[in-house]
Amino acid sequence: MQTLFIQYVYLILIILALVMIANKLRLAYPIVLVLGGLALSLTSAFSNITVYEAAWQISWKEFWRWRRVITSFAFPVVILTSCVVAFASFAIIPGFTLALGFLLGGIISPPDAISSTAIMRQVKVPKILVSVIEGESLLTDASSLIVFRFALAAVITGQFYLSQAVGSFFIVIVMGTAFGLAIGMIFYWIHRWLPTTPSIEIVLSFLAPYCMYYFAERFHFSGVLAVVSGGLLLSSKRQQMLTYQGRVQGLNVWTTIGFVLNGVVFLLIGLQLPSITRQVEEVSLGQAIGYGLAISFVLIVTRLLSALGGAVVTRFMSHFITVADRNPGWKTPIIFGWAGMRGVVSLAAALSIPILVQQGQPFPYRNLILFITFIVILVTLVFQGLTLPWIIRQVNLTDKFATIPPYEQEIIIQKKIAKYSLQFLEEKYSNDARLNKHLNNLHERLKIDSVFFDQEIEEIKNTKGNSMTSFQRIYLEMLEQQRSLLNKMNSKAEFDEDLIRKYLSLIDLEEFKIREKTVGR
Repeated sequence: MQTLFIQYVYLILIILALVMIANKLRLAYPIVLVLGGLALSLTSAFSNITVYEAAWQISWKEFWRWRRVITSFAFPVVILTSCVVAFASFAIIPGFTLALGFLLGGIISPPDAISSTAIMRQVKVPKILVSVIEGESLLTDASSLIVFRFALAAVITGQFYLSQAVGSFFIVIVMGTAFGLAIGMIFYWIHRWLPTTPSIEIVLSFLAPYCMYYFAERFHFSGVLAVVSGGLLLSSKRQQMLTYQGRVQGLNVWTTIGFVLNGVVFLLIGLQLPSITRQVEEVSLGQAIGYGLAISFVLIVTRLLSALGGAVVTRFMSHFITVADRNPGWKTPIIFGWAGMRGVVSLAAALSIPILVQQGQPFPYRNLILFITFIVILVTLVFQGLTLPWIIRQVNLTDKFATIPPYEQEIIIQKKIAKYSLQFLEEKYSNDARLNKHLNNLHERLKIDSVFFDQEIEEIKNTKGNSMTSFQRIYLEMLEQQRSLLNKMNSKAEFDEDLIRKYLSLIDLEEFKIREKTVGR
């Protein structure tokens, strides 16, 4: 146990080093982590460490805006991909049945959003692409695992009834969503009406997805869809149910935990190579690699054609219904299609295939399916991941939905907040402001801010030398001087260190606010 703990400590240190290398090379960190895992797999130091998965969140507003595109790729395209993979593997792999083909299709059909969005945030792309890919990944995980479940049952029992499977498919989806919403509402009421603290709120946020998943799966519905639907519900109500301390502390906790889990997950993908390679017994290693490359090619082509076909369907349907984008063109589908890297969900699904079936017989082609899945992940994640930035630059896609530049949006938001606050004080507390010097100072500061932001909007085009840039630079320098002062005061015995730390934390928050205001520039 102690040895395993030490291995995980070393693993996290390696992850931090690899992520810093990725940042230095301006590469998406999942690619570097997988390659690092492959390099580590050549040693025996981490041979007994296994894989688990993590989750992420998405904006409900963006999810709803692009719901038709997201759902079309989450359900019809996943089923289409599973069918294509099933028939392709049935045709090229001797002895492979259609049921095994659908099992493989369900495993490798869901794309991994973490790697593709990590790349897209380094290379400027329209926000629609990031929003759709993140939303798609939420639902494709669920739909592909449902396909996987039915195919697994067909392989184990040797029976498959299409009408029964279709009916069960929709029941699993609807009831999984219902369970997630119901349990999400229970947690909402707990947050809203019980005397929670920020620490309790953070713990509840960790418990909620596990409860959603467990109870949905307990009744044989989709646990992943339960987590998605319940998570989106709670995310949309976070302002009403969480205190400001819970929101600030929870964001920091989840960001850190998510970073560590994602890092471990991608590194462990690479670490699985020796054990997966050793287990392939049905065919030679060369044949297994050939099958994996062929299925990878089929998968990449299918997604590209699906993306381009989706653009054609959208153009046609725009004559009959309202769509978010009447003319997607070919550039967006090309990038979207090439961003279909596979990741940890696929490997976790493959690893969950039982070793034995009925009467204690070995599960047919289990090791080959696992090896093909690994090859698909490796090819799509490394090959597509490394070439995606080049494709984005060659396509040179412009954001036709961007009406206001991000930096200008931030100035407008700050201006509206200042003016609305000033109006509130003048209408409700004008007499108090005359008697209370603190309220009067706040009133005067808001008036100065309001005038300042009006001037800033006029200067917005001269981004290299506008007054906001100068103000932020000087303000950050002043905060650094305040830190120095507090550190000097802390060396004296008469000052309480806890109070000094309190004001150092307030300075950190102030710097965070200033730097976040510059993020869009």
